[in-house]
Amino acid sequence: MMKTKHIKQSLLCAVIAVITLSQYCVGQVTTKNAVQISVLDYNAIGNGTALNTVAIQKAIDAASGNKNGGKVVFPRGVYLSGTLALKSNVELHLQEGAVLLGSTDPRHYRKLEVKGAPTPKKTDDNSRLAFLIAENAKNIALSGKGTIDGQGRELALTIDSLHHIGEVIDPDYNTRSMRPNETVRPKIINFMLCENITVTDLTLKNASGWVQSYEICDNVKIKNLTIQSRAYWNNDGIGITDCTNVHISDCNVNTADDGIVLKSYYPGYVNDGIYIGNCTVRSSASAIKFGTASYSGFKNIVIENIKVFDTFRSAIALESVDGGIIENVEVNHIIAKNTGNAIFVRLGHRAGENPGIVKNVSFKNIDVEVPFGRPDIDYDMRGPEVGYFHNQFPAPIAGIPGHPIENISFENITISYPGRASKGMAYVPISRLDQVPENIKGYPEYTMFRELPSWGFYVRHAKDVKMRNIKLLVRDSDFRPALVFEDVEGLTIKNLTVPVTGHKQIILKKVSKEDVPEELRAQTRRVK
Repeated sequence: MMKTKHIKQSLLCAVIAVITLSQYCVGQVTTKNAVQISVLDYNAIGNGTALNTVAIQKAIDAASGNKNGGKVVFPRGVYLSGTLALKSNVELHLQEGAVLLGSTDPRHYRKLEVKGAPTPKKTDDNSRLAFLIAENAKNIALSGKGTIDGQGRELALTIDSLHHIGEVIDPDYNTRSMRPNETVRPKIINFMLCENITVTDLTLKNASGWVQSYEICDNVKIKNLTIQSRAYWNNDGIGITDCTNVHISDCNVNTADDGIVLKSYYPGYVNDGIYIGNCTVRSSASAIKFGTASYSGFKNIVIENIKVFDTFRSAIALESVDGGIIENVEVNHIIAKNTGNAIFVRLGHRAGENPGIVKNVSFKNIDVEVPFGRPDIDYDMRGPEVGYFHNQFPAPIAGIPGHPIENISFENITISYPGRASKGMAYVPISRLDQVPENIKGYPEYTMFRELPSWGFYVRHAKDVKMRNIKLLVRDSDFRPALVFEDVEGLTIKNLTVPVTGHKQIILKKVSKEDVPEELRAQTRRVK
């Protein structure tokens, strides 16, 4: 047993070492022999109204044509532009006071056309339109103390108007939500099949869709960004898709959708060697999330030292629903205040020939405060409410029958819940746990099971679940138990603190090989 534990610890240390070393492989692309070009040299005008697409692109092309690469500099000013294509060995550098301003005319944007790109399994949400694009490029960078502003709300509303007057029809227009589909709204950044990418120090703001997206890229460093994008729907802050060796750190993210999100669209590719650390996130959806597109998967990932505030959904959400794998993930040192849910882990089967795998996941040193009301009440762009009455949700950890989540651990976890649950609002008694739907093909979200029968954790279809030093607090009374475990093989609980009330706080159903300490037996009930 000790040997197995040592092997797992060694593996995790090796993963962290690889991720840490990879960040040093990525740096500024320019060298002492690189050419430095001002966009003013190519007649760019920084008055905020002149369209500079041609002038800036000429500067980029000139820098790329230099054998030692080049730095394209934006002095103080406001430079309006449409789509710009970044080339190998080029750095765009925005000096303090410089703003690269996206046009509000959708005709000024073009799609990222990628030679030799694999075919994604999902195409209904990933826009190829973007302000800054790059494909098959090496050694590229965006840097400086300046700002890239996509003017996303104005751009999206223009796209919406063009659809309604019949000038540019969006065939996938969302009539229910009355907005253009994501695929016709440009991102700010979209890089694909690129190597050695650095994006540092900038402010990125106001996207019409996703803020930035990196697909099938290797060696990506994203550091010290300020991301302010509550302009329109689907404003995901940082999107990583099937990339390797990614380092994200010291970013401040405030977005009208998921803050930092990992996706997997491409069979044969996988997110591998991802480090996310020292970031602050506010979100109208989840702070850090991966798996809403999960066709290949996510391996060897470290998430640590994250602060989450005023976030509508989950602080951390790990999801595999399209046949992909989630393996070797460590989440450590997370503080979340005024956040709708602490942790959500889901193995489902929405797509793919077979269900995926979720295994070897650990959560350590997590402190979350869940409010009674919605956390984003003061936001202009708020997350959509569920369409039914409910009591406060616990943290769901849920596989599907025959496909359990494997080897998942929780250590030093404190979650404070509001309580105030009402049987009149919604009620699933312990005698009817089968009433909770499996929703095997459902969109993965912690609210997907509707009313849940516990207030702290709900664990179903899992194997080798370990809980150590867990403190669950409830600020007002709740008629439900704190924890429900159903169809769990191998459950270990050590040092659990839950309120002492008139009802049992730990419910076990179809749980085998459990290790519940003697002092908690009085709080435990086994049901058929």
